[in-house]
Amino acid sequence: MTGSHARWVRVAVDYGAPIAFAITFYGFGRNLFLATGVLVVASMLALLVGFIVERRLAPMPLIAGGFALVFGGLTLVFHDASFVKMKISFQNAAFAAALLGGLALGKNPLKALLGASLKMADAAWRQLTLRYGLYFVAVAIANEVIWRTQSDAFWVNFRTALLPLAIVFSLSQTPFMMKHLQKPDEGDTAPEPPDPGV
Repeated sequence: MTGSHARWVRVAVDYGAPIAFAITFYGFGRNLFLATGVLVVASMLALLVGFIVERRLAPMPLIAGGFALVFGGLTLVFHDASFVKMKISFQNAAFAAALLGGLALGKNPLKALLGASLKMADAAWRQLTLRYGLYFVAVAIANEVIWRTQSDAFWVNFRTALLPLAIVFSLSQTPFMMKHLQKPDEGDTAPEPPDPGV
């Protein structure tokens, strides 16, 4: 598979399930439980497609898909929408804990994930890790406030807005990575920012 096709597959794996969730919610009478069922099925399909195409399960889609399956499943079993709403909080809190906890322990989790494709000094990796960790904290807190105080429709709007927000945040880190990129090979393109994990 060519690089451009592989990239489109990764985009579909990363964003397909939440987009299907939002389309189902708005297209079928704002039924949050039906949309959750679609989220669960779409998450399983996304993981399957990603595995078939790339012959592996990338860490971020695997974790995001796992959270969708667990919290979506709990929502359907107990018929309680609070589970699927809390999924964003728990998922982003887990990412933040992994990144910021790693920094506190003197580790560099992002470098461990991406160091083979991006060559930067350790200080730059620490700064990038801190930025992503704080981003995940902010998303988790915002989600908690919104799902507990706003309507289902408002929360779904927020949930959907996280998709472009994640892309914008990742792209906003590209200048930082370009500035600190070490010895790029001839013909290299701009580095792809880490997946923020929606």
